[in-house]
Amino acid sequence: MAKKKEETASFVLRFTQKIYNGEDGESQVQWRGNIRHVQGGDEKRFSEFEEAYQFIQNKLADLTIQAVEGKSPEEQKGILSKSFDLWRKMAMETPKMVIETIKDPKKQVAQLQDQLQDQISHVRDEIGQKLEIDNWIGPTKVDINHLAEMLNKINNDINTLHEKVDKLSKKPRTKK
Repeated sequence: MAKKKEETASFVLRFTQKIYNGEDGESQVQWRGNIRHVQGGDEKRFSEFEEAYQFIQNKLADLTIQAVEGKSPEEQKGILSKSFDLWRKMAMETPKMVIETIKDPKKQVAQLQDQLQDQISHVRDEIGQKLEIDNWIGPTKVDINHLAEMLNKINNDINTLHEKVDKLSKKPRTKK
């Protein structure tokens, strides 16, 4: 069964850090953010992460309610159970992830890359095909330099052709 676009939920989460001096003269930090539901375009600003969490939970709850409409009670129970498992995991892991990301962003990027590679391996095992991740990697400096050399050569060839065309157009025409 094909997935409908409405069954997809993507979120863009942005954090802004504000550093200021408190009343006691000590440096303070405040994190603010903005979360946007990509498919619906709804946005919410927040100063407490729980507000972003609630926003996501509401959007996903709406999707879950839509998913169970017209299903048998057994199917509804299974869908809701899986949905609650996701929220239980998110409630435990998300605050840790946000704190760790703020403390050491490079470590979190490496962890996300490892998770992505694990998922790619899992998908490769599932479908029995090798995924070519090289196609996802941007060009190297060597590739860019090679392209620049080729473009310079093409440019020189075009200039040479222009000169030849100019010379031909300046020759007097002979009468036949």
